[in-house]
Amino acid sequence: MTVADAIAAFAPDPPLVFPLGIAFSGGADSTALLLTAARRWPGQVVALHVHHGIQAAADGFVDHCRRVCSALQLPLKVAHVDGRHVPGDSPEDAARKARYVALADLAQQAGIHDVLLGQHADDQIETLLLALSRGAGLPGLSAMPARFERHGATFHRPLLDVSAAEIRSGLAAQGVAFLTDPSNANTAFTRNRIRLEILPALEAAFPQFRATFGRSIRHIAQAQTLLQSLAEEDLARVGNPPAIQALQALPRDRQANALRHWLKTVHGAMPSAAQLGELLDQIAACTTRGHALHIKVGSGFAERRGAHLAWYNP
Repeated sequence: MTVADAIAAFAPDPPLVFPLGIAFSGGADSTALLLTAARRWPGQVVALHVHHGIQAAADGFVDHCRRVCSALQLPLKVAHVDGRHVPGDSPEDAARKARYVALADLAQQAGIHDVLLGQHADDQIETLLLALSRGAGLPGLSAMPARFERHGATFHRPLLDVSAAEIRSGLAAQGVAFLTDPSNANTAFTRNRIRLEILPALEAAFPQFRATFGRSIRHIAQAQTLLQSLAEEDLARVGNPPAIQALQALPRDRQANALRHWLKTVHGAMPSAAQLGELLDQIAACTTRGHALHIKVGSGFAERRGAHLAWYNP
């Protein structure tokens, strides 16, 4: 599939609200997206660029983006952020979080509701492999959603079925220049090692892996949606905070599903597999009025308070 094919088929529900924001780094993926979107929706596209303040080349990236947008007669909005990470945090995660905050801020300032991102099929497979390497559950294995909301903006990824090679060959055929981020060659980053070493091996062994892996990701995402619906139903049944006796009436796997959903949505807590297993064991052991329950879960503690389970962060 080409970028033009993907954009022509792109019809989200609910429909897009114009004008559109295009996250534009100047790299191949966002360049192809910007050019195609500008042709598809003339006069309705605004480029959004985030200057992370990390690389010495970042000022040059902004200059390049200004030249491209000037040639296309497109407005460009630029945000400067501090994308540096604190010790112990992933530099990739820190930069990504700062980017989404900045893109959402730029969009709101420009009166934009929908922002399109240039992430593609290779990015999707890299995300899946990273999740597998970490032993992730279904939410992680669902990889990147085609649509999500964050910081008051709605983000879309219309190119998830387009390969990186197709994007670059399309730009080459048009004679369009794009930036190459020098950090992409740094194999100290796990994602770069996957891109440079593992994806070529996968392509040699399974030439259709992007399509087949993408299909599996969609199946996983569907299963996760069903599990979330079941968690909502079970949580409505056991209450908020959950009644311990009502939890005990559920099969263990459904207890785990409901508690994971409760901890995440109500408290923003993410239990490890070991913590959740211990919590389930303790709930099963609550057969007498005096049985105490107090264990570490995520960044806080779960404890028994009368007939109910509570969570708090001291």
